[in-house]
Amino acid sequence: MPLPLDDWFAEEILVHEEALLHFLARAWPRRDELHDLRQEVYVRVYEAAGKALPSQPRAFLFATARHLLTDRIRRGKVVSIEPVGDFERLFVLVDDVSPERWCGGRQVLKRLSDAFDRLPDRCREVVWLRRVEHLSQREVAQRLGISEKTVEKHIAKGMRLLADHFYGGDDHARKPASAIDDEPAAEARIRGD
Repeated sequence: MPLPLDDWFAEEILVHEEALLHFLARAWPRRDELHDLRQEVYVRVYEAAGKALPSQPRAFLFATARHLLTDRIRRGKVVSIEPVGDFERLFVLVDDVSPERWCGGRQVLKRLSDAFDRLPDRCREVVWLRRVEHLSQREVAQRLGISEKTVEKHIAKGMRLLADHFYGGDDHARKPASAIDDEPAAEARIRGD
C-alpha cells in the first residue's frame, strides 16, 4: 500500500519531471550528470516533504534544484588536498581519535550497516553499485539487465528505507526486508507497472 507521502510525491512532484530535466539541461553543462542531479533533487524534496509538505510543490521543486546546482558549483571550486606519501616522513602529526569518537563512529557505522542489510535484495544491490561503487545509472542498469528508470526507483526506495531506518522514521522502516519485499504495490512501483 503506497504511503500518503508517496502519493503526494507522484501527484505533485513527478508530474514536473520533463520541466525539471529541461531546467537542469539548461543550467548544468555536463549532460551525463543530469539523471543523477534529478535523482538528488527528488531525494531532497522527498526528505523535506517528509517533515512538512510545501504549500507550492512546483516552486519548491525548482528551488531545490537551484540549491543543488549551487552546492555542486561551490563543491567544484573547493581545492582537494590529497595526502602525498608517508606522513611520518613529512613529520606531520596526526591526532589520535579519542575512544569516545571511535566508539561513536563504530555505532553509526553499525546502524548504517543494519539499515543496509534490511533493504530488499535487488534494491540493496542497486544502492551498492550506485552509491558505493559509484557506477553511473546507465552502468548499473546494464550490469543488472534492468532499465534506468528501474534503477532510479530502486535508488529512491533504498534511500527512503535507509533514512527511515537510520533516523527512526515510520513503522514501514522497522519491518524486516522480507515483509517489505512482499508488498505487491511496492514491487509494482519498482517494476514500473
